[in-house]
Amino acid sequence: MTVHGPSFSAPPQAIQCNGLLFDMDGTIIDSTDAVVKHWQKIGREIGVDPEVILATSHGRRSIDVLQIYEPKLANWKYISHAEGLIPKEFGQDAVEIPGSRAMLDELEVQAVPWCIVTSGTRPLVTGWLDVMKLAHPKRMVTAEDVKDGKPDPSCYQQGAKLLALEQDNPSIVVFEDAPAGIRSGKAAGFKVIALHTTHALEQLVEAGADYIVRDMRSVTLNSWDKTSGVGQLEVVNALV
Repeated sequence: MTVHGPSFSAPPQAIQCNGLLFDMDGTIIDSTDAVVKHWQKIGREIGVDPEVILATSHGRRSIDVLQIYEPKLANWKYISHAEGLIPKEFGQDAVEIPGSRAMLDELEVQAVPWCIVTSGTRPLVTGWLDVMKLAHPKRMVTAEDVKDGKPDPSCYQQGAKLLALEQDNPSIVVFEDAPAGIRSGKAAGFKVIALHTTHALEQLVEAGADYIVRDMRSVTLNSWDKTSGVGQLEVVNALV
């Protein structure tokens, strides 16, 4: 895989899967503008340049970011409240990643095991799913559920466990947009499809993504056998 003269023109490729794990921001929705406004607000409150915070915050849990800049606010009560306000205050600033709605709807129709694994809190995730009117997974792993955030693999390992897929070497596919998340998914032992929505191609390649696509429109659920619990994804127009 190379980034020199990037070309999203790889021929169709099939991937077997038993379950799917999705990062949230940059993968299902793009709430970059909302998150920027959120951290600008927090930065003003704690007296830290928001640009300094934003340079290190994407793909990371707020509790880990605030532990650096304002430890006294690095607690779940404050963070859950603050993040829960983001969809309410800045809901108009988020858009869905092209193809994500169709993918999630199809997974629900076919009863494919899927889970959201995110660095955001539960109030943030459910708030966005409600505001955007997107399918809600039956299970999710949020920032509060793990001791260490991405790139630690525990969040994706926990996601597989919630889907009862942690045994017998199942084929699990992770969807990510951030280098920290890609490294997390790979460290957990899963295939990772990276979306080129928020980071430079060089960063996605360096992080070890198995496939890199522009957005979710490049990924289709071709088949799903409910009896065996085995499906097949087709990836088109990936980075060559």
